[in-house]
Amino acid sequence: MGDLKILVVDDESRMRKLVKDFLIRAGYQVLEAADGEEAVDIFFSTKGIDLLVLDVMMPKMDGWEVVKEVRKVSKVPIIMLTAKDQEQDELQGFDLGVDEYISKPFSPKILVARIGAILRRTSQIEGENIESGGIVMDVGAHHVLIDGKTIELSFKEFELLQFFMTNEGRALTREYILNQVWNYDYFGDARTIDTHVKKLRSKLGEKGKYIHTIWGMGYKFEVE
Repeated sequence: MGDLKILVVDDESRMRKLVKDFLIRAGYQVLEAADGEEAVDIFFSTKGIDLLVLDVMMPKMDGWEVVKEVRKVSKVPIIMLTAKDQEQDELQGFDLGVDEYISKPFSPKILVARIGAILRRTSQIEGENIESGGIVMDVGAHHVLIDGKTIELSFKEFELLQFFMTNEGRALTREYILNQVWNYDYFGDARTIDTHVKKLRSKLGEKGKYIHTIWGMGYKFEVE
């Protein structure tokens, strides 16, 4: 774990130190940035950053702008921190490619657990393909083809599609999806899943119809 690098970006030095101390204790390498511009400079000048913990409200360049710059070149997992508990912020983060969304105040232990869950999944090289209905997922390469054409998915969209396809034909409750895809310690709600499903369906094009809504329960992936 000691070779895994995490970039923590927050203009509050106490918050950076708190997160950094917990991450170092868990065995990670930690880089720090006090504003968005510094974060972008560090990200592009440092090889092998495995995950970003990124605050929204910062001087010089806010968190949204940092995400936009990073997503131009990388799919590295991003956890967004914000003091605002508003649906629009969460939706904006997902639209830009944020993988996890945590509102302040939060438990540092929960943050470390969620970072660990993400990094375990991204570091697994499973060397397998999942195929159904013209969709081919190369799990190890984190690559998706639809009828031979590559589509771009965020980390969390990829995980969600993988979960659906490996459970083809099964009715899945929203709570079960949260537990399995967002990890047991995610304190989310149905909005999180519904937002990701909407984005995933859109990116799948006509194949999006394979994700069926089960009203009052959840979803089922089934090729017609």
